[in-house]
Amino acid sequence: MLLKKQTVWLLTMLSLVVVLSVYYVTSDPSGSNIATIGKEDASEANSKTSAEDQDMNIITEAAGDEVFETARLDLQDKRSKEVEDLTVQMSSAELSADEKEELYAEMQEIKEYGVKENTLESVIKGLGYEDALVRADGSEVKVTVKTADEHSRAEAAKILNVVREEIGTEIVATVQFDKVK
Repeated sequence: MLLKKQTVWLLTMLSLVVVLSVYYVTSDPSGSNIATIGKEDASEANSKTSAEDQDMNIITEAAGDEVFETARLDLQDKRSKEVEDLTVQMSSAELSADEKEELYAEMQEIKEYGVKENTLESVIKGLGYEDALVRADGSEVKVTVKTADEHSRAEAAKILNVVREEIGTEIVATVQFDKVK
């Protein structure tokens, strides 16, 4: 009985260390400060944030840096909360080892989505676009690309190929272009 208590305690502490490490590594110390944004910009950013929470679609007329950063931070906060909730569930003494393994696998999947999103954003920016926002959620991936030029179907197909190479072909990916004004 003592061994089981020690194992549960050890798993709880390890998961706490993992969560704090992920939070520390993924936190952006130079994130945009909402206090410096004008009232109109702040209300616009907040309305776009609430739309993203409702259906994970971000549709913007002017794709400013604040909008993309706000969306990234909101998605990061949402994922951190999910990982935290899973960690709390894992610490429950009533769960079997198999159930804890399932929760741990789910935590790893959430973290993998974040890494893949960051990788895809970097690759898409490397294709010559000003900015990119990638949101992976289960079997869907939504890519929003900020560009100054006109876009074509060939460019969208190139981005979709990059997404499929990184994440796989079993997902449904959509690309949206936002023109910089």
